Amino acid sequence: MDDHEYMALALEAATTAGAKGEVPVGAVLVADTGEILAVAGNAQITACDPTAHAEVLALRSAGQKTANYRLPGTTLYVTLEPCTMCCGALIHARVKRLVFAAREPKAGAVVSTVAILNNPALNHHVEWAEGVAAEASANLLRQFFKARRERHKNSQSD
Repeated sequence: MDDHEYMALALEAATTAGAKGEVPVGAVLVADTGEILAVAGNAQITACDPTAHAEVLALRSAGQKTANYRLPGTTLYVTLEPCTMCCGALIHARVKRLVFAAREPKAGAVVSTVAILNNPALNHHVEWAEGVAAEASANLLRQFFKARRERHKNSQSD
């Protein structure tokens, strides 16, 4: 499989999360062997957990699967640029590479608001790439928020 195929799985996870009322973000963690270690979607609302971002849930699941909190030699595919918390988790888990689809201009911490992964003072550096399936991810997010605004607008007029 290649970056586009793994990102397609992350988009499926994002779609599933969106169907549950979560912001549609999905993540897939892959070992350097090509083995899929974890697939997750956002679950902050359903889990009542502010840390239940797709990235964190994928890292947790993979850590349990491998019986190790370090995940060297892995690549995380995520449909939206990770936030500060998620970038920190990637660093602590020693993830080798990050591939994200769309930028997050308000909270993205790879390029949009800060460049955490490029900080030379950190003890681990995550390689990263952006733009794989960016338009599909952005469209999914736009549709989700448009529908949410419509529901809110309709509930205000009742």
